[in-house]
Amino acid sequence: MDPRRLELLLQLSRWGSMRAVADVMGVTTSTVSQQIAALAQEAGTSLLEHEGRGVRLTPAGRRLADHAVTVLAALDAARADLDPDATPRGTLRVAAYGTAIRDVVLPLVRQLAEAHPELRLSIREHEPGEALELLDGDHVDLALTYDYNLGPAKFAATLVTQPLGSTAWGLGVPAGDTRSAPATSLEVFDRYRHHDWIVNSRNTADEEAVRTVASLAGFEPRVVHRVDSLALVQHMIAEGLGVGLLPADLTTIPTVAVQPLDHPAVVLRSYAVSRRGRAVWPPLALVLRLLA
Repeated sequence: MDPRRLELLLQLSRWGSMRAVADVMGVTTSTVSQQIAALAQEAGTSLLEHEGRGVRLTPAGRRLADHAVTVLAALDAARADLDPDATPRGTLRVAAYGTAIRDVVLPLVRQLAEAHPELRLSIREHEPGEALELLDGDHVDLALTYDYNLGPAKFAATLVTQPLGSTAWGLGVPAGDTRSAPATSLEVFDRYRHHDWIVNSRNTADEEAVRTVASLAGFEPRVVHRVDSLALVQHMIAEGLGVGLLPADLTTIPTVAVQPLDHPAVVLRSYAVSRRGRAVWPPLALVLRLLA
């Protein structure tokens, strides 16, 4: 079976639309249709059935899509394994969120420049959902993502994750609030139940954590503001526009304080994510080792 056709079928099983697959793979919708029809002839069975104006995979199509995960990963591994000990060289494409670029990727760039000058990184700043879409479409080789312990991310079977570490988060509040620190996260949240809340504008992970703790504290947070910059979150808190999650170890501006959260703790967990079968490619293998 043609690996390209298996890739199209696998993408169709994820996106559920030939038009979406065409956009992801950079081909026309008619090409997707023709290639999957040819794959059905190779398989000797129908892979699609009509559903309204669209299509969906038949049971045989779903089974073949499941096999495609293993087959494509094996092919990727075989290609890389032709020369697994080669000197890492070329361009490694990385998508990462802003903090990871600053704290992880940029030091790595300096390290590679000294020890492996033939290997360079191409860096794209994206939140986790965006980065994983780029990885799934083979537009990047490595994604640095995160989730919260209160809202674990789900990764596709085609991806491999490597934990990079975790960071405790607290609640950013005006520094003028000098009342004694509560004992639990629920007490902290309850104190601010009538405030407006600030969450991320490009990712829902922190909002899920906020809503989880608020629900345990017995209220629904009034989410009013959505911004993507921790610095901007601080200034909005200082102006009395609301409260929001911030890293517990963050050096804040003088007018903002971070109240610790415990029972339950709010913990951000970071990951290096790559496509299954790709980790033996020398540039990616090197970078994963350095990240570990």
